[in-house]
Amino acid sequence: MESRIERLCIERRLKMTGQRRIIARVLSEAEDHPDVEELYRRASTLDARISIATVYRTVRLLEEKGILERRDFGGGRARYEATAHGHHYHLIDADSGRVIEFTDPALEAMLHSLAARLGFDLVSMRLELFGRRAATNGEPTQETAPHPLAIGPRR
Repeated sequence: MESRIERLCIERRLKMTGQRRIIARVLSEAEDHPDVEELYRRASTLDARISIATVYRTVRLLEEKGILERRDFGGGRARYEATAHGHHYHLIDADSGRVIEFTDPALEAMLHSLAARLGFDLVSMRLELFGRRAATNGEPTQETAPHPLAIGPRR
């Protein structure tokens, strides 16, 4: 069965080698935002013949074709996620690098309203918030109670 990223590659007429299929599958199955080294580690467990150079070339090609988006969440490493991943935003823990994806219709409406007040129709948006965990004074933390807007903790 083809992964979502494999289907996008085929739609964009990319040649799908066995190694590209593995890399696409690993990216499609990722529940986080892997960097190239982590992607290599995961892919090479499935096919030991995959080289780090192949992973770098494949990621660059998928980015050029608009299949992957590069994200900079700090820490000096580019991380990747599939494009058209739906409207979502990122909250990055500045201490651990943990990424929490979330949606918020009220926030989205406010941003559209703000753009309209400034005379613009909003066509795209990207929001990356960086923060540190606040002192909880005995209240539940993210580890014990998921954020109500989170669509999945990502690392």
